[in-house]
Amino acid sequence: MELCVALDLPTKEENLALIEKIKNHDVWLKVGLRTYIRDGEEFLKAIKKINPDFKIFLDLKLYDIPNTMADAAESIMGLGVDMFNVHASAGKRAMSTVMERLEKFEKRPIVLAVTALTSFSEDEFASVYESGIAAKADQFAKDAMDSGLDGVVCSAFESASIKKITSTSFMTLTPGIRPFGEDAGDQKRVADVAFAKEQGVDFIVVGRPIYQAENPSEIVGKILELL
Repeated sequence: MELCVALDLPTKEENLALIEKIKNHDVWLKVGLRTYIRDGEEFLKAIKKINPDFKIFLDLKLYDIPNTMADAAESIMGLGVDMFNVHASAGKRAMSTVMERLEKFEKRPIVLAVTALTSFSEDEFASVYESGIAAKADQFAKDAMDSGLDGVVCSAFESASIKKITSTSFMTLTPGIRPFGEDAGDQKRVADVAFAKEQGVDFIVVGRPIYQAENPSEIVGKILELL
């Protein structure tokens, strides 16, 4: 299991300061929608200047018509990131089109599909998708595997089931991890590191418990000891 640190701070300068504090740790860095819209490709370059060994997860959750998603995926190839994601609910044709477009590249990033956002409660999810979270997450994961993707974004509560119906090598990345019982914030389906590990999760994403800490490097170190 690997740790991915979410760079969700309000300014580029704060994110860079956080990266400096944790630069000696072997972790992934997650660049989300707000950060990328605000700071763009230059921010990705700034990360690599601090530590060229950092791996970057570009968390933009692509969702559009198939050709537009494939165009965006091809553009992402020029950014030098190591992982990005799309929405599984865009459908198998869209996901397949993305993967077909990437075939011409000698080396591509890991590509994941978002199943059910961890901010959804059961009722909220059912009102949108007319299905329970667990069943739909399984279906989305199967669709993603059939479309050639490497794995999915899901909560820790769906990981084991997804691995069972796909493959143990089919990756699961789990947001909403609260390693030491911290407040859930706007997340509904949260878990600790031990539970995620039991469920076979490959990547855990941790944000607030790290960047709100007085000593982020110490917290990262403690989390890494649990992996």
